[in-house]
Amino acid sequence: MKYALVCLIFATKSAWAMGPWKSDCHGQTACDLGDRSYHVLEPDGWDRETPLPVLMHFHGWSRQGDVVVRHQRIAGHTKLRGVLLVAPNGRHKSWDFWTSDTDDVSFGDDVLADIARHYPIDPDRIYVSGYSYGGAMAWRYACQSKTQIAALMGIAGTIRQSEHCPSAPTEVRHVHGLRDTVMGFPFGPDGDTTHPVALWRAQFDCGDATLKGDWSVEPFLTLSRMEWTSCAQGKVTLDTHPGGHFIPHGWVGRQLDELLGRTPTYP
Repeated sequence: MKYALVCLIFATKSAWAMGPWKSDCHGQTACDLGDRSYHVLEPDGWDRETPLPVLMHFHGWSRQGDVVVRHQRIAGHTKLRGVLLVAPNGRHKSWDFWTSDTDDVSFGDDVLADIARHYPIDPDRIYVSGYSYGGAMAWRYACQSKTQIAALMGIAGTIRQSEHCPSAPTEVRHVHGLRDTVMGFPFGPDGDTTHPVALWRAQFDCGDATLKGDWSVEPFLTLSRMEWTSCAQGKVTLDTHPGGHFIPHGWVGRQLDELLGRTPTYP
Protein backbone atom coordinates (compact mmCIF):
# COMPACT_ATOMS: atom_id res chain seq x y z
CA MET A 1 0.00 0.00 0.00
CA LYS A 2 2.90 2.36 0.71
CA TYR A 3 4.22 1.75 -2.82
CA ALA A 4 0.75 2.41 -4.20
CA LEU A 5 0.54 5.67 -2.26
CA VAL A 6 3.93 6.79 -3.56
CA CYS A 7 2.92 6.01 -7.15
CA LEU A 8 -0.35 7.84 -6.63
CA ILE A 9 1.49 10.88 -5.30
CA PHE A 10 3.66 11.16 -8.42
CA ALA A 11 0.78 10.38 -10.77
CA THR A 12 -1.36 13.19 -9.38
CA LYS A 13 1.31 15.80 -8.73
CA SER A 14 0.03 18.02 -11.53
CA ALA A 15 -3.33 18.24 -9.81
CA TRP A 16 -1.80 19.84 -6.72
CA ALA A 17 -1.00 22.99 -8.66
CA MET A 18 -4.75 23.59 -8.85
CA GLY A 19 -4.89 23.83 -5.07
CA PRO A 20 -6.22 21.57 -2.32
CA TRP A 21 -9.63 20.01 -1.99
CA LYS A 22 -12.64 21.88 -3.26
CA SER A 23 -13.82 24.48 -0.79
CA ASP A 24 -17.15 22.75 -0.10
CA CYS A 25 -15.34 19.70 1.31
CA HIS A 26 -13.16 20.84 4.18
CA GLY A 27 -13.26 21.09 7.95
CA GLN A 28 -16.71 20.26 9.30
CA THR A 29 -18.07 19.56 5.80
CA ALA A 30 -17.48 15.88 5.04
CA CYS A 31 -15.78 14.56 1.91
CA ASP A 32 -17.78 11.74 0.31
CA LEU A 33 -16.00 8.50 -0.51
CA GLY A 34 -18.37 5.95 -2.00
CA ASP A 35 -21.11 5.36 0.56
CA ARG A 36 -18.90 6.67 3.37
CA SER A 37 -17.11 9.92 4.20
CA TYR A 38 -14.31 11.63 6.09
CA HIS A 39 -13.16 15.09 7.16
CA VAL A 40 -9.91 16.88 6.39
CA LEU A 41 -8.28 19.97 7.91
CA GLU A 42 -5.19 21.68 6.51
CA PRO A 43 -2.52 23.17 8.81
CA ASP A 44 -2.19 26.91 9.29
CA GLY A 45 0.07 28.70 6.84
CA TRP A 46 0.50 25.80 4.41
CA ASP A 47 1.89 26.95 1.05
CA ARG A 48 -0.16 24.37 -0.90
CA GLU A 49 3.01 22.79 -2.27
CA THR A 50 5.09 21.40 0.61
CA PRO A 51 4.42 17.67 1.22
CA LEU A 52 2.40 17.23 4.40
CA PRO A 53 2.75 14.76 7.27
CA VAL A 54 -0.66 13.18 7.88
CA LEU A 55 -2.43 12.36 11.13
CA MET A 56 -5.45 10.11 10.55
CA HIS A 57 -7.50 10.18 13.75
CA PHE A 58 -10.39 7.81 14.50
CA HIS A 59 -13.14 9.50 16.54
CA GLY A 60 -14.64 8.12 19.74
CA TRP A 61 -17.95 6.29 20.11
CA SER A 62 -21.09 8.27 19.17
CA ARG A 63 -18.97 10.97 17.52
CA GLN A 64 -18.00 11.79 13.93
CA GLY A 65 -14.99 13.40 12.26
CA ASP A 66 -16.50 16.88 12.47
CA VAL A 67 -15.77 16.77 16.22
CA VAL A 68 -12.14 15.82 15.55
CA VAL A 69 -11.41 18.70 13.16
CA ARG A 70 -12.57 21.27 15.72
CA HIS A 71 -11.15 19.55 18.82
CA GLN A 72 -8.53 21.73 20.50
CA ARG A 73 -6.62 18.73 21.86
CA ILE A 74 -6.33 17.26 18.35
CA ALA A 75 -6.87 19.83 15.58
CA GLY A 76 -5.51 22.57 17.82
CA HIS A 77 -2.14 20.80 17.64
CA THR A 78 -2.03 19.63 14.02
CA LYS A 79 -2.83 23.12 12.71
CA LEU A 80 0.25 24.56 14.42
CA ARG A 81 2.66 21.81 13.33
CA GLY A 82 2.18 21.60 9.58
CA VAL A 83 0.25 18.33 9.82
CA LEU A 84 -2.76 17.44 7.66
CA LEU A 85 -5.55 16.12 9.89
CA VAL A 86 -7.79 13.41 8.45
CA ALA A 87 -10.84 12.14 10.37
CA PRO A 88 -12.80 9.20 8.91
CA ASN A 89 -16.46 8.76 9.84
CA GLY A 90 -17.43 5.44 11.38
CA ARG A 91 -20.64 3.66 10.46
CA HIS A 92 -23.37 4.39 13.01
CA LYS A 93 -20.84 6.68 14.76
CA SER A 94 -18.73 3.74 15.87
CA TRP A 95 -15.97 1.36 14.72
CA ASP A 96 -15.72 -2.38 14.18
CA PHE A 97 -12.37 -3.12 15.81
CA TRP A 98 -13.26 -6.22 17.81
CA THR A 99 -11.84 -8.82 15.42
CA SER A 100 -9.74 -8.95 12.27
CA ASP A 101 -12.95 -9.48 10.26
CA THR A 102 -13.69 -5.79 9.66
CA ASP A 103 -13.88 -3.60 6.60
CA ASP A 104 -13.01 -0.48 8.59
CA VAL A 105 -9.32 -1.20 7.98
CA SER A 106 -9.76 -1.16 4.21
CA PHE A 107 -11.88 1.97 4.59
CA GLY A 108 -8.95 3.67 6.34
CA ASP A 109 -6.68 2.63 3.46
CA ASP A 110 -9.19 4.05 0.98
CA VAL A 111 -9.30 7.35 2.89
CA LEU A 112 -5.52 7.73 2.80
CA ALA A 113 -5.44 6.85 -0.90
CA ASP A 114 -8.10 9.47 -1.60
CA ILE A 115 -6.18 12.06 0.41
CA ALA A 116 -3.06 11.29 -1.67
CA ARG A 117 -5.01 12.12 -4.82
CA HIS A 118 -5.69 15.66 -3.58
CA TYR A 119 -2.76 16.58 -1.34
CA PRO A 120 1.03 16.22 -1.57
CA ILE A 121 1.46 13.94 1.42
CA ASP A 122 4.73 12.67 2.89
CA PRO A 123 4.48 8.85 2.73
CA ASP A 124 7.18 8.49 5.40
CA ARG A 125 5.19 10.53 7.92
CA ILE A 126 1.79 8.91 8.09
CA TYR A 127 0.62 8.82 11.70
CA VAL A 128 -2.52 7.12 13.00
CA SER A 129 -4.28 7.98 16.24
CA GLY A 130 -7.64 7.58 17.91
CA TYR A 131 -9.45 8.08 21.19
CA SER A 132 -11.50 5.52 23.15
CA TYR A 133 -13.25 3.26 20.60
CA GLY A 134 -11.25 5.23 18.05
CA GLY A 135 -8.07 4.38 19.94
CA ALA A 136 -8.91 0.69 19.63
CA MET A 137 -9.67 1.24 15.93
CA ALA A 138 -6.29 2.92 15.47
CA TRP A 139 -4.66 -0.15 17.02
CA ARG A 140 -6.69 -2.45 14.73
CA TYR A 141 -5.74 -0.36 11.71
CA ALA A 142 -2.02 -0.40 12.54
CA CYS A 143 -2.27 -4.15 13.17
CA GLN A 144 -3.77 -5.00 9.79
CA SER A 145 -3.31 -2.16 7.33
CA LYS A 146 -1.05 -2.59 4.32
CA THR A 147 -0.09 1.08 4.59
CA GLN A 148 3.28 1.66 6.23
CA ILE A 149 2.48 3.64 9.37
CA ALA A 150 5.26 5.75 10.86
CA ALA A 151 3.62 5.86 14.28
CA LEU A 152 0.55 4.65 16.13
CA MET A 153 -0.68 7.11 18.76
CA GLY A 154 -3.28 5.31 20.87
CA ILE A 155 -5.38 7.16 23.44
CA ALA A 156 -7.40 5.28 26.07
CA GLY A 157 -8.30 2.33 23.88
CA THR A 158 -6.57 -0.86 22.68
CA ILE A 159 -7.27 -4.25 21.19
CA ARG A 160 -6.48 -7.49 23.07
CA GLN A 161 -2.80 -7.75 23.92
CA SER A 162 -2.87 -11.44 22.94
CA GLU A 163 -3.69 -10.74 19.30
CA HIS A 164 -1.35 -11.46 16.40
CA CYS A 165 -0.74 -8.52 14.08
CA PRO A 166 0.34 -9.20 10.49
CA SER A 167 1.43 -5.56 10.19
CA ALA A 168 3.05 -3.08 12.55
CA PRO A 169 3.87 0.62 12.67
CA THR A 170 7.46 1.81 12.90
CA GLU A 171 6.77 3.28 16.33
CA VAL A 172 4.04 2.94 18.95
CA ARG A 173 2.97 5.60 21.47
CA HIS A 174 0.11 5.03 23.88
CA VAL A 175 -1.47 6.94 26.76
CA HIS A 176 -4.00 5.61 29.30
CA GLY A 177 -5.44 6.74 32.60
CA LEU A 178 -5.05 4.42 35.58
CA ARG A 179 -8.61 5.24 36.71
CA ASP A 180 -10.23 4.84 33.31
CA THR A 181 -13.64 3.24 33.85
CA VAL A 182 -14.83 3.43 30.21
CA MET A 183 -12.04 1.62 28.36
CA GLY A 184 -10.48 0.26 31.53
CA PHE A 185 -6.73 0.39 32.02
CA PRO A 186 -5.50 -3.06 30.90
CA PHE A 187 -3.46 -4.01 33.94
CA GLY A 188 -1.27 -7.08 33.57
CA PRO A 189 -0.47 -9.81 36.09
CA ASP A 190 0.13 -8.50 39.61
CA GLY A 191 -1.06 -5.04 38.56
CA ASP A 192 1.58 -4.64 35.84
CA THR A 193 1.14 -1.12 34.43
CA THR A 194 3.24 -1.83 31.32
CA HIS A 195 0.66 -4.28 29.99
CA PRO A 196 -1.20 -1.78 27.72
CA VAL A 197 1.63 -2.12 25.17
CA ALA A 198 2.49 -5.81 25.73
CA LEU A 199 1.40 -6.72 22.19
CA TRP A 200 3.85 -4.36 20.51
CA ARG A 201 6.67 -5.07 22.95
CA ALA A 202 6.38 -8.74 22.05
CA GLN A 203 6.06 -8.10 18.33
CA PHE A 204 9.08 -5.77 18.33
CA ASP A 205 11.06 -8.16 20.59
CA CYS A 206 11.84 -5.40 23.06
CA GLY A 207 14.14 -5.64 26.07
CA ASP A 208 13.78 -3.84 29.38
CA ALA A 209 11.98 -0.53 29.73
CA THR A 210 13.66 2.78 30.46
CA LEU A 211 11.98 5.09 32.95
CA LYS A 212 11.84 8.55 31.40
CA GLY A 213 10.24 10.30 34.36
CA ASP A 214 7.23 12.57 34.73
CA TRP A 215 6.10 15.35 32.43
CA SER A 216 3.15 17.70 32.14
CA VAL A 217 1.90 20.68 30.18
CA GLU A 218 -0.81 21.61 32.70
CA PRO A 219 -0.18 21.62 36.48
CA PHE A 220 -3.27 19.53 37.25
CA LEU A 221 -2.14 16.45 35.29
CA THR A 222 1.22 14.65 35.50
CA LEU A 223 2.07 11.84 33.09
CA SER A 224 4.70 9.18 33.72
CA ARG A 225 6.66 7.84 30.75
CA MET A 226 8.34 4.53 29.98
CA GLU A 227 10.17 3.71 26.76
CA TRP A 228 11.33 0.52 25.11
CA THR A 229 14.13 1.31 22.65
CA SER A 230 16.21 -1.88 22.87
CA CYS A 231 13.97 -3.69 20.41
CA ALA A 232 14.81 -5.85 17.42
CA GLN A 233 12.64 -3.43 15.48
CA GLY A 234 10.61 -0.36 16.30
CA LYS A 235 10.17 1.62 19.48
CA VAL A 236 7.42 1.69 22.12
CA THR A 237 6.45 4.57 24.43
CA LEU A 238 3.83 4.40 27.20
CA ASP A 239 2.47 7.40 29.10
CA THR A 240 0.22 6.79 32.11
CA HIS A 241 -1.62 9.25 34.32
CA PRO A 242 -3.77 9.02 37.47
CA GLY A 243 -6.93 10.26 35.75
CA GLY A 244 -9.79 8.71 33.83
CA HIS A 245 -11.06 8.54 30.26
CA PHE A 246 -9.95 11.60 28.30
CA ILE A 247 -7.39 13.00 25.88
CA PRO A 248 -4.68 14.60 28.05
CA HIS A 249 -3.94 18.25 27.36
CA GLY A 250 -0.93 18.59 25.08
CA TRP A 251 -0.42 14.86 24.54
CA VAL A 252 -1.08 14.83 20.79
CA GLY A 253 1.07 17.92 20.23
CA ARG A 254 3.99 16.52 22.22
CA GLN A 255 3.94 13.24 20.27
CA LEU A 256 3.89 15.08 16.96
CA ASP A 257 6.72 17.38 18.06
CA GLU A 258 8.88 14.41 19.02
CA LEU A 259 8.05 12.47 15.86
CA LEU A 260 8.78 15.50 13.68
CA GLY A 261 12.06 16.27 15.47
CA ARG A 262 10.75 19.50 16.99
CA THR A 263 11.30 20.89 20.46
CA PRO A 264 8.08 20.08 22.36
CA THR A 265 5.86 23.11 22.87
CA TYR A 266 2.34 23.74 24.14
CA PRO A 267 -0.08 24.19 22.53
